[in-house]
Amino acid sequence: MIFACLRRQHLRWFTVAGLSCLLLVTLVTAAHAAEGDNTTCLGCHNIPGLSTQLGNGEALSLTVDPLVYNASVHGAQGMQCIACHTNITGYPHPKLTATDRRDFQMERYTQCKTCHEKQYREALDSNHQRELASGNRNAPVCTDCHGAHDVQKPNVPPQRVSTTCQKCHSTIYDQYATSVHGAAVLAGNTDVPVCTDCHGSHKQEDPSTTAFRLKSPDMCGKCHGDAALMQKYGISTDVFNTYVADFHGTTVTLFEKQHPDQETNKAVCTDCHGVHAISQVTSANASVVKENLLVTCQRCHPDATANFPDSWVGHFQPTREHYPLVYYVNLFYRILIPAVIGAMALFVVLDAVRKIINRFKRKGA
Repeated sequence: MIFACLRRQHLRWFTVAGLSCLLLVTLVTAAHAAEGDNTTCLGCHNIPGLSTQLGNGEALSLTVDPLVYNASVHGAQGMQCIACHTNITGYPHPKLTATDRRDFQMERYTQCKTCHEKQYREALDSNHQRELASGNRNAPVCTDCHGAHDVQKPNVPPQRVSTTCQKCHSTIYDQYATSVHGAAVLAGNTDVPVCTDCHGSHKQEDPSTTAFRLKSPDMCGKCHGDAALMQKYGISTDVFNTYVADFHGTTVTLFEKQHPDQETNKAVCTDCHGVHAISQVTSANASVVKENLLVTCQRCHPDATANFPDSWVGHFQPTREHYPLVYYVNLFYRILIPAVIGAMALFVVLDAVRKIINRFKRKGA
């Protein structure tokens, strides 16, 4: 009886141990299978010259360099090929339905929303997507900017952003590359704006609209109103503050808040400094340097004469040393206006008090 009980107990332990080993083997096998997915795929797809023919006779390369993929953002995270190629379950693979290379890209790029839904939805409201919806097949989609098997961090190094935009906007890039911003970016400076800082990345606005133009001073102000950043380069934030305070800036600010879709001929930053080809203000070809300032003013003020720019003190606060006449005129009005308004207010108060006193006197009499 005792031996029978022991046998049953041993049998129970052996059963538990056997099931545990089986489970362990299953988990290890599954882990190895998962690790081997990419190895299996790349076992064929690393063959140089591997390709297939699309409907229009165009060849589509199927070769993927394992070193390139493993060095990519996805490869470094251990993403499996089938995470993106979800229609691949075995071999032979499903027949391609794309008629040409662009058709193939258009079929595949929507897969990005599986992991990047927020960015994908933002892109649906972008200038690029509007072009795509209008029938322009060459308008960029996710893989045109980020790549497919060679995806890298889009802003490391920072100049990668602008060189990516160069693929489609080469003429604008050439202007930007020689500007004070672009030259600094290409030299490795991370403080100056790249294309997406002004235009956005996934959700770009149409830069030709009135609303975009009116909000452009705020874009410039993100940097030029940042005291810590401007101090780093010896640039005063008065560059932005004085614009907002003057006639041009005040009017543009009012229009932006109250009439964002109404055209105004008041100058914004880019009207004077340029858009993509912005020069350093001290350079000889800068549009705001003294020798060129009259021509710049005449864009909006065609009747301006040679002494017209002299009425503008630039982006500086007038002081006793610089522009003393403007300083003292401003000081005069700072004293005069409060004094006049204050005297009027005092007169009204005293007059009201006198009337109240007189009323009480009449009642007392």
